[in-house]
Amino acid sequence: MERRGWRRWAAYSGLLCLALVVSVLASIYFGGSVDNWAYDFILSATNPKPWPRHHSAILGIDERTLRAQGGARNLRNMLVKVLPVVNSAGPRVVVIDVILSDREDPSTDAALANALRPIHNLVLASDLQKDGFEAPLPEFARAAAAIGHVHVEMDDDAVTRAIPLDKRYSPSPVHHEQKWALALEAFRLWSGVGQIEEIIPSSLRVGNTTIPGYYRDSGKEEGRLMRIRFAHGGQAIPRYSLEDLLEQPGLASNLAGKVVFIGSTAATEHDRLATPLTNGGEPASGIEINAEAFETMANGLFLATASEYLMLLFALGFVTAAGLAFRYLPGWMAYAAAVLILVAAGLTPYFFFRQGLVFAASMSIGPAFLGCACAAGYYHLVVRRNLRRSEAERALYQQKFHFATHELRTPLATIQASSELMARFPSLSEEKRKQILQNINSESKRLARLVEIFLNVERLSAGQMELKHEAIPVKEMVELCVDRTRPLAERKQIAIHLEPVPETLQISGDRELMEYACYNLLTNAVKYSPQLTQVTVSATRDGGDIRIAVQDQGIGMDQKEVKQVFQKFYRTKKAEESGEAGTGIGLSIVQQIVEQHGGEIEVASQPGAGSCFTLVLPGRSVGHPQGALSTVAERH
Repeated sequence: MERRGWRRWAAYSGLLCLALVVSVLASIYFGGSVDNWAYDFILSATNPKPWPRHHSAILGIDERTLRAQGGARNLRNMLVKVLPVVNSAGPRVVVIDVILSDREDPSTDAALANALRPIHNLVLASDLQKDGFEAPLPEFARAAAAIGHVHVEMDDDAVTRAIPLDKRYSPSPVHHEQKWALALEAFRLWSGVGQIEEIIPSSLRVGNTTIPGYYRDSGKEEGRLMRIRFAHGGQAIPRYSLEDLLEQPGLASNLAGKVVFIGSTAATEHDRLATPLTNGGEPASGIEINAEAFETMANGLFLATASEYLMLLFALGFVTAAGLAFRYLPGWMAYAAAVLILVAAGLTPYFFFRQGLVFAASMSIGPAFLGCACAAGYYHLVVRRNLRRSEAERALYQQKFHFATHELRTPLATIQASSELMARFPSLSEEKRKQILQNINSESKRLARLVEIFLNVERLSAGQMELKHEAIPVKEMVELCVDRTRPLAERKQIAIHLEPVPETLQISGDRELMEYACYNLLTNAVKYSPQLTQVTVSATRDGGDIRIAVQDQGIGMDQKEVKQVFQKFYRTKKAEESGEAGTGIGLSIVQQIVEQHGGEIEVASQPGAGSCFTLVLPGRSVGHPQGALSTVAERH
């Protein structure tokens, strides 16, 4: 039992370990969509702490501005007009999300260069192409305090959740050009810091602010990524139309001390990207996403990635909790605990999100679900197996009980028959009376040995007991069994005829078990034979085998019944109709005994013509104690 318990624990632990490994691998390779959905849901459902105030404003080139100013081809003229108005309000930083790399009308370019020059803390945009960064014209770049890239990062589902903090162009292994993100440069100038520090491979420091970043699977060449804490409803960044500012210059006072992002917000410009807060609505423009990234930095509402070791530890914890719940809690309590584990796994990403950590939902929900499913499935099978084992043990107990009652009835019947003879015929001779008393005494002693015999049969069939190999004289054994059976036969006026048995016939085995087998065949022959018939017993040698046959003139059987007669509890229809008590277990015990001795039983029978049961056993050479063993070995 102890070894079986350890094997069960090992199998259970192995199954849970497999569930952990499979769930972690599934999270790594297939969990992206689940993680993104959970991230968007939590971001939409979570209201971050209110921002003390907005540090930025958006000056959008919207549809109305484009119509009023002659379309997108006049963007530089629009900037020439609006920049003096913006600068007059005293903004802290001005960010222009327009690529100014191409030369246009010389007078317009010169006017724009003059409009850019007075602006303090100006950030201009660049775009990384295959052949390098598309930078502003030199006359524009000289006016800029920084030049940042305008790229955003889209996940596999085409939703923007982060920006690359840096982009690199490497024309050769030893040379590369790096540019920080437009929003990061704006934050650096807003903070009054001279440079950006790389403190660890994925994170940056700007003054006293540490900006946590992370790398995608593609590696460091794609740049560090920073998740954007997109604003909700009333926290949205104030925005103004460029045309409104031109028409009402007084609106510029709202830009004082702020970081002003200037760029296209018109839907017709196709610079629109889905965000976690889009929810089927209008996507955000690039300038809006950059402004949201700046506000994330300015308010310190960063979302770092939870450590892989932390996520693995929680995955292990959920699988372990599921395993312990189904191991130690009974029935519905285990399933209730599984529900709580799944709820806890679902809330884990939300809890960490509130702490500023992004915990992959697939690394909590997946292990918890698979752990509960495997644990529940395993213990469901274990319970069913234990139930089947319990039913089998109960059936075995009932078999043994019927076995005992059936076999104990036979010697009791002999004692009863012998005592009735003495009571019915008081004038019996002294010799006959003595013989009957000897039968009663021997059967009484036999009752005491039957329980041990029954147990030995079961132990032999289970391989828990070694068979005895003593010499058994066949003549002596058969005569003893015939003498025991005679009182039963005399009650039914049935004659038992024992043909002469040679003295030299011997077999090897357990004497008591073999006597039981022979006696059972004799009592069955008497029980199912009509009155005034004869039972013939013979023992002969056939080559190396000894054949002990019991022939009756009883009810007989057909061939179908012959094939089933050794099944436990099987009784033929005629046997049941005969009125004789029985459980149908005796012949199955005889078969077990004979097979354990290396022999077999042959049955010849016809309905109404009687039956002949023959025990075919390995013979033992007289004077050679190992002869029977060698014969058994040859058989098997």
